[in-house]
Amino acid sequence: MTTPTTTVTSSTTTTGSGKRSTLPTALEVATHAVVQLEDNPLFNAGRGAVFTRDGTNELEASVMVSRGRAKRGVGVSGLRRVRNPVLLARAVLEHGDQDLRPRSRFARAATAGGQAAGEGEEAGGEAGEAELDVPSAQGHTHLHGASAEQLAEKYGLAMVEPAYFFTQRRWDEHVRGLEREKEGGGLAAWSADEFLPQGTVGAVAVDEDGVVCCATSTGGLTNKLSGRIGDTPTVGAGFWAEEWIESVDVDAGWGRTGPAVVLSGVLGRWLADCVPTPRMYTPLPVGRRGDLVTTRSLAISGTGNGDSFLRTAAARTVGSIARYASKSSAAALSKVTGPGGELQRSAGDRWGRTGEGEGGMIGIECVVVRDAEGNVVEARSQILQDYNCGGMFRAWVDDNGVAFARVFREDQELPDSYAGEGTPEDPRRWRGEKLG
Repeated sequence: MTTPTTTVTSSTTTTGSGKRSTLPTALEVATHAVVQLEDNPLFNAGRGAVFTRDGTNELEASVMVSRGRAKRGVGVSGLRRVRNPVLLARAVLEHGDQDLRPRSRFARAATAGGQAAGEGEEAGGEAGEAELDVPSAQGHTHLHGASAEQLAEKYGLAMVEPAYFFTQRRWDEHVRGLEREKEGGGLAAWSADEFLPQGTVGAVAVDEDGVVCCATSTGGLTNKLSGRIGDTPTVGAGFWAEEWIESVDVDAGWGRTGPAVVLSGVLGRWLADCVPTPRMYTPLPVGRRGDLVTTRSLAISGTGNGDSFLRTAAARTVGSIARYASKSSAAALSKVTGPGGELQRSAGDRWGRTGEGEGGMIGIECVVVRDAEGNVVEARSQILQDYNCGGMFRAWVDDNGVAFARVFREDQELPDSYAGEGTPEDPRRWRGEKLG
């Protein structure tokens, strides 16, 4: 099983004075959701992350938005002291707007050349403990190890000792895996008889501006090699977000293939506040399509065997199918990560024996249609989810603010003792609010 989660922002509210309340951005919502999972030792991210073969934790995370940021996507890896890796990825993304701004030649000269040998070392310190020359993240999309952690300290993020990430449960999995390999009983990183997390936690969100975001975090594969970098921090493999102008009628494939939860009211209310129009969100006759512009955006977060995601550029492939083959995003996602999809086929005859090809994805798609004057005449969004393995832990919030959680497919037969699958929940109850 794999372990992502899906999150969608709530609708816009108004105060008693009639002023519009500012909601969090998709970036803020998605990263907030992932932080909750990083802090929960049940999940393979942050505290509770799996161990490398050498008994250490090396954490990875990423964020990506469809527009609004110079870098759009950022990945970080090889982290051992950053409490919440996803917040470092977010900080690098946010600072990228400044890092990529052209500077004067005098500013460039002041930082050029790096340090002379021995500079930056603490008295008596070893060369390996020297401070690196890391004035900023520059234009980089992926940062690893010590330089990434120096930036985290510079940004003021919470830093912890490596022991913070230790949990007995993950340590026992680590030891059992190495013993199984030593005894010739299989791979240290995968078992057909034991649930060893290959997974990742992730969230996708859409905000009142129609921006979509994905945020992802993981400890990687159980008993991975130290220094191994997976799909989670790799743009296009474990995550992807983009926005484009659609050249065909999106109705042809909207939500008709692949698991999807359609959301229309929330996005409609947001955009109605932003760009009021008397024709808002009424289905349009086919003959009207010629003078309209359709903007489509998509965010994907993947979980599973990262090496397979890397080999297939899985998340970017979903985006390419949706964009260039003019398929619904739900259909595109299923072609890659659904049963018999590209991920599963990539494992060949090793499917079911090595963990290769196993995985799932969550996503969110947003479609906004505008007329020649730029007025919004239609808007809709949908949550995407599919997987090819035994199950995938996932949750989402629908149009009415009702929360749902599922592990298995709706058509899967479950034991009578299994309860709660897909049961509607009111999030206000979780917060202790008075209902009704």
